[in-house]
Amino acid sequence: MPEDESLGALVAQASHQISTLVRSEIELAKAELRFDAKRVGMAAGLFGAAAFIAHLCLILASFTIAYGLVALGLWTWVAFLIVTIFYLLVAVAMSFIGYRRLKGLAGMKRTARSLKGLASGPEEGKTTAAAPATSTPAPPSPPYTGPTAGQVGAHRESISDGT
Repeated sequence: MPEDESLGALVAQASHQISTLVRSEIELAKAELRFDAKRVGMAAGLFGAAAFIAHLCLILASFTIAYGLVALGLWTWVAFLIVTIFYLLVAVAMSFIGYRRLKGLAGMKRTARSLKGLASGPEEGKTTAAAPATSTPAPPSPPYTGPTAGQVGAHRESISDGT
């Protein structure tokens, strides 16, 4: 009966039940991840096959366009040259658009700001060597009150002990 048990026994019981729950949730997540990984792998294979077939169709369409130009009265080499130049122009345009999109990237500003905050440590007013002296300091974040990496799971026994 719960009234008869000591507080320490209740805490130990709750800790054991939470530990069991966490282990069960981890096992469930692993099983779901395995299932999802198989589905993603199959989908990736199908997308790869579709891309290969689409590439073959593009090659065949290129020949069709070139021979259509030949049928209109162009020399064969001129027809194939026109198709080749068209694809080169498409490739140059796509490269230019891709370059412009990459040029507009701002980098990882939030990550860099976060790392600067970590590097400065508890001395929030000082600037680090990596940060210019003219930069405004980041607003102080509330202190972390949760367990540290060394404390998380330190009281638990190994999973491989037969449970």
